[in-house]
Amino acid sequence: MVMWVFGYGSLIWKPGFNYDDRLVGFIKGYRRVFYQGSTDHRGTPEFPGRTATLEPAEGEVCWGIAYKITKKEDQEVALTYLEVREKQYDKKAYVDLFTEPAASEPAVSGVLVYIGSPDKKVNENYLGPASVEEIASQIVRAKGPSGPNRDYLFQLEKALSLLGCEDKHVSDIAKEARRILSEEVTIS
Repeated sequence: MVMWVFGYGSLIWKPGFNYDDRLVGFIKGYRRVFYQGSTDHRGTPEFPGRTATLEPAEGEVCWGIAYKITKKEDQEVALTYLEVREKQYDKKAYVDLFTEPAASEPAVSGVLVYIGSPDKKVNENYLGPASVEEIASQIVRAKGPSGPNRDYLFQLEKALSLLGCEDKHVSDIAKEARRILSEEVTIS
C-alpha cells in the first residue's frame, strides 16, 4: 500500500526521508499560519520560535508538496522520523490533494498531514494569532537547535516561490522580518 505525506512547511525543502515521487499540489479548506510554537527546532522553551501550522479556513487552499512512499521499509522509516520531527504537532489528518485549481476530483486521497491544533490542553506549544509585526519580531529573534527561526521563514518563502505558489501570510511576515533586520543593521 502506498503512503503519501503532505508538506506545507520545512518538509517542502527538506523532507528528510526516502520517497519515490512527489507532487506539487494543494489541500482545500485550510490555510498556512505561523501560529505553532517551536521549542525543539527553531526556538527554545524560554523563547519559542514560530513555525507553520494549518488552520481550517472555508474556501482557502494551502499549497505544498505531497511525497509518495511505496516501499514498506521506507514508510516505516519515514513515519518513525516524522513522529520525532513533528512531535510538537498534536494532530494527524488525512486529506485530499489537488494539483489543478479547476479539478473537482483530487489527484490523491488519504494524504497524511501533521497539524498543530489550537487546543492548548493537547498542544502546549500553540501560540495562536498575532499581528504580522509581532510574528515577524518573534521569528527574527528566535533560534533553536535547527538554527535561526528566520531561516525557516525565508526558506519557506523561497520554496513556495520556486513552486510558483503565492502565500500572502508568509510573504507579509517575511517582508516585515526583512524590514526589522534592515533597521537593526542601520542602528548598529
